Amino acid sequence: MTTTPREAFLAGDRPDDILVFLSEDAVGNPDALGGVAEAVEGGVVLVMPGDRGRSTFEQATGIDPMDFAGVAMQTDGHVDRDCAGGDCPATEAGAHDVKFVFAFAEEQNEEVGGLYAEGDVIHAYASCSCGETYSDKWVVDDSD
Repeated sequence: MTTTPREAFLAGDRPDDILVFLSEDAVGNPDALGGVAEAVEGGVVLVMPGDRGRSTFEQATGIDPMDFAGVAMQTDGHVDRDCAGGDCPATEAGAHDVKFVFAFAEEQNEEVGGLYAEGDVIHAYASCSCGETYSDKWVVDDSD
């Protein structure tokens, strides 16, 4: 049974919502988000209806979310399945900490085939502290 908006999103139960992870470094005053965000290790997660989530992402990062997704999808990487971290594919030395993640779910669609025929799919786009952006997608795990 899911108990938080983030858990429901990650289970594929909120396909109309947007998940936004903001690292502690990206949030000036995390306490101000206390009523709407879930505190997680390294930052906060917000899960909101689509338009509001996209608007919140843009206000927090200064980046249009669809433009960000379009750029990030050009580089494959690994976003943690809780959408609150990842592994940057850049090989340069230095810090590689996720600054923020923008994610949405897409319901299973057998007509499209491939991954989408297997179940609901999470699409996640991440920005690393080194400046790299990358994306990941996966089928929701129904075994939870």
